[in-house]
Order: sequence, then structure tokens, then C-alpha cells
Amino acid sequence: MISKNIGFAFCGSYCTFEKAIGALQNICEIYENVIPVMSENAYKTDSRFGTAQSFIDRIETLCGKKIIHTISSAEPIGPQALLDLLIIAPCTGNTIAKLASGVTDSSVTMAAKAHLRNQKPILIAVSTNDGLSGNASNVGALLNRKNYYFVPYYQDDPMKKPSSIVADFNLLPIAAEAALKSIQLQPVLCAAPNAT
Repeated sequence: MISKNIGFAFCGSYCTFEKAIGALQNICEIYENVIPVMSENAYKTDSRFGTAQSFIDRIETLCGKKIIHTISSAEPIGPQALLDLLIIAPCTGNTIAKLASGVTDSSVTMAAKAHLRNQKPILIAVSTNDGLSGNASNVGALLNRKNYYFVPYYQDDPMKKPSSIVADFNLLPIAAEAALKSIQLQPVLCAAPNAT
């Protein structure tokens, strides 16, 4: 295993939690120390995709650690230099907008702010219905900002949801490896995994 400290943060895109947990499992098999983070909404909200507690249990079992889920518990990530890389997967449009604007009002945005003070990379696995409309400027801003990297993403349903983009979670481990080397995995825009 690679001796790195990886933060893995979940935001409230509940429809991608299964893919994100699969990616988390892969990350836990590669890196020695994985610290889980969840936004307050992700930590507390039951959805049609599962109960909050069922996801909490699975994430804590994989990581072998309690989840950071408050602003106050995320703040020490910076001064204690706890992480080599912070992965936000899934990262909602709401969180992307906050990161682009410097808003720190959740455990995940605090984790990001705290981590960035150490000039270390953040890897975003986007999942948002407005990535090619209202949030396009925020995605663009982060793509152009130092220490931000993206897992390559695609339009998940171009006919029914033409503005929606989602990360290819299968690429998350190699995108993480690249981000640790300060490299953006290319191409950023990719074909859907099941595209023919």
C-alpha cells in the first residue's frame, strides 16, 4: 500500500453514492490511510437510494475511522496537515459553486479550505444536473484554479438532462494518482462508460 493520507468527502448527490463507495473501496486498497468526510446533508439525509446510517456504516467500515461531518471537526485538517490529497466524490453543483466562490459553510467546504492552506491537491468527482448551464462557470473556474483537479466527466443523459455531467468513477484511482503529482488526467471530457 502507498503511504499517503487521503481524505474522501461525500456531498449529497445520493444517486451516485454506490459508485462513490466503489471508488472509495478502490482508494482504501491503494492508500494506507483514508479519512472519510461527509457534508452535513449527506450525513443526515435518508433518500430513495438508501438510509444515511447505512451509508455511514459502510464508509466507516471501509476506512476504519469515524466520519468527519461537522465544520469544527474538519477545521484541523489544515493546521495539522492531515492530508496529502482531498477527494470530493461525489461533488455536487452546490459545493462546486461554494468552492468557486470561497464559501465555507459545510464540513466539506471547510475540509477543502483547510487543506488548500497547505497547497495540496483537491480532486473533484463532479455530479450535477447543471454542470453545462448554471454551474458551467464554476466548473470552469475550478478547472483554471491552482490545486484543483477533476476526475474526467461526461454527459450522463444528453437527451433528457442535457446540462447534467457526472464523473467517470472508474477513473478516480488514476485521477488521484495524477493529482498527487500535480497533473490533470486527460482528457477531462470523456465518453460515457457505456457509450458505443
